[in-house]
Amino acid sequence: MIAHPAGFILRYGAIHFRGCVDQPDWHSLRKAWYGDHSFHRLYPSVFETDIPFAQDQMGDQYLLRSEEVFRLDAETGKVDRFASDLESFMAGIDGDIAAYLNVGLDHQLEPGFLLLAYPPFCMAESSGGASLRPVPSGELILFHADLAAQIRDVPDGGKVIITATE
Repeated sequence: MIAHPAGFILRYGAIHFRGCVDQPDWHSLRKAWYGDHSFHRLYPSVFETDIPFAQDQMGDQYLLRSEEVFRLDAETGKVDRFASDLESFMAGIDGDIAAYLNVGLDHQLEPGFLLLAYPPFCMAESSGGASLRPVPSGELILFHADLAAQIRDVPDGGKVIITATE
């Protein structure tokens, strides 16, 4: 990744590697790591030392924690170990990116956009299918962080009410 310090996007947004840039905000590693809406500020499960170097098309974040790569499930705020190191992570992407990241390759996203699933995938109602629409990445990140905060203490199988405003 050091060979591409400005960052890059693969497969029309299937995964986006943030760059060492100040602008645009959606592409800036510095803003994702230390900005007002940095992931350690939005999610209690993310440490200030976690480096949010990449995100997939659904807004799940990939964090470098020491040598290991962790995945932040953006809808729930849960963080799980994903790969033993960055080299293994890149090898998985280089193999079968769709299966490895559990993403679809039939959406061609414009830079700075991610896919909003409704109902959210963490809800049982999404098992019957979810609509996907592109939204600005900053908007989706804040929506997911708010959703995760609201359902944090809801037990598995618990009920929530989502009110759509748009």
